[in-house]
Amino acid sequence: MLTSKEIKRQEAIFELSQGEEDLIEDLKLAKKAYHDPMLKLSIMTEQELNQIFGTLDSLIPLHEDLLSQLRDVRKPDGSTEHVGPILVDWLPCLSSYDSYCSNQVAAKALLDHKKQDHRVQDFLQRCLESPFSRKLDLWNFLDIPRSRLVKYPLLLREILRHTPNDNPDQQHLEEAINIIQGIVAEINTKTGESECRYYKERLLYLEEGQKDSLIDSSRVLCCHGELKNNRGVKLHVFLFQEVLVITRAVTHNEQLCYQLYRQPIPVKDLLLEDLQDGEVRLGGSLRGAFSNNERIKNFFRVSFKNGSQSQTHSLQANDTFNKQQWLNCIRQAKETVVCAAGQAGVLDSEGSFLDPATESREPQGETKLEQMDQSDSESDCSMDTSEVSLDCERMEQTDSSCGNSRHVESNV
Repeated sequence: MLTSKEIKRQEAIFELSQGEEDLIEDLKLAKKAYHDPMLKLSIMTEQELNQIFGTLDSLIPLHEDLLSQLRDVRKPDGSTEHVGPILVDWLPCLSSYDSYCSNQVAAKALLDHKKQDHRVQDFLQRCLESPFSRKLDLWNFLDIPRSRLVKYPLLLREILRHTPNDNPDQQHLEEAINIIQGIVAEINTKTGESECRYYKERLLYLEEGQKDSLIDSSRVLCCHGELKNNRGVKLHVFLFQEVLVITRAVTHNEQLCYQLYRQPIPVKDLLLEDLQDGEVRLGGSLRGAFSNNERIKNFFRVSFKNGSQSQTHSLQANDTFNKQQWLNCIRQAKETVVCAAGQAGVLDSEGSFLDPATESREPQGETKLEQMDQSDSESDCSMDTSEVSLDCERMEQTDSSCGNSRHVESNV
């Protein structure tokens, strides 16, 4: 007879074991149903498939090893006494995930590009409509390992939560949790750096003056995604550690690239304004300024003024949640830069610097609304525009600012 607490512990251990079995089946399915047929039918080249699937093959034996060990310690009645020692020995193997996760940005971009090929799109659509796919597309299968990796701390904490204090497994489980948290943090860092490098390499500069050392020195991409300006032009905006870069998505040498739209904006000099629905002027006019329709919702404004240089952009997010994520990321980036520079004072809710004595906004940040709207209307460039819409990946970055550990998570 098992106590209710022990039953929950056994359920948590079973969930860990069952999850490994499901993962192995899905990884094998991705190879058998997608990789091998596309290679055999010459739908993609071997090099392209190697880029998209990365080191997926090498992950299967890792998880088969854990599943085998968990089954070996399972008693005839189905219960498992100890899993801690197994996990402590096995978890360090997950360090090999760094190459797979770091490759995902380039893999996703190539897969999206190849979908423009009729044969690729037709094959993937047929797979999606087949029962084996469970209505999941290829990328869902390729992203399963990353999803599993970040779930391990939760699974182990659940087992630990139902493990009695006098159980020898408790100490091992605590050690295992520390190990996996360290591995996930390290992989997150490497993946973030890889993503940052990938997009920096695909920035196209119209002139030398657009190149900025703040972009070159950036190792982290805080967030990025598609936004529209007040004239409905689609822009792809990148928020690096210390600089905001506004671009247009274009195709260059059959690759999706990002052409800079005006000058990069240093985060430390950036002014952020949360605009109320209906407040922005569309197309530089009063058209629709007082109506409450979808065209004038979810706007925010970024502006920059340094001597004779000035910029203002009214940017529209897809929805309220998306807008709030952008506001949070920009404010966090600005606060980090201000703290790193050792400046005294605080930031107000709009990301503007406040004097600690008066708590008033610095005068250099004041810009008339008329000038802002005029700047929005004038920011027109004769660039090629791409209609490609990107699925932006979930980014996690842990920043240490002013002695406090802050966790910024964006899914823009």
